Amino acid sequence: MMPRAFHSLIVAAAAGLALLTGAAVSFAGETVTIPNRVIYPGETIPAEALKEVTLSQGKQPPAAVAMARADIEGKIARRTLLPGRYIPLAAVRDAFLVEQGAAVQALFVSGVLTISAAAVTLQPGSAGDMIKVRNLDSGKVLSGTVMADGSVRVSGL
Repeated sequence: MMPRAFHSLIVAAAAGLALLTGAAVSFAGETVTIPNRVIYPGETIPAEALKEVTLSQGKQPPAAVAMARADIEGKIARRTLLPGRYIPLAAVRDAFLVEQGAAVQALFVSGVLTISAAAVTLQPGSAGDMIKVRNLDSGKVLSGTVMADGSVRVSGL
């Protein structure tokens, strides 16, 4: 009885080892995107500053790095990106949709009621970012979410 249990344990261990080995091998041949020159903070990442490299056998990228050019092309570098190094996704951001000081349309929507006012942004922001705007008529500072069309949807007047 004991030899049979030991045999099952050996088979399970071998299967686990094969699974682990197969997982490590699966990264071989994958591509990652790396810069081919220094990219400075605040710089838009152009396509010609990137190159895709194929990972060699046994190499695996860290989690949350740019695997494809489309992940980072056209985005803005948050920090210096060095040539030949992985690009963490946290090191890039979307381009700002509205800049600080830009005139925008502030919208308050509640059911069928829509109130629109001219406002000036106090912070830059991308689509989906929460920013502060100043109403040009009243001078009141409001918080709102930047929408894809460049307007700001305010919450609570």
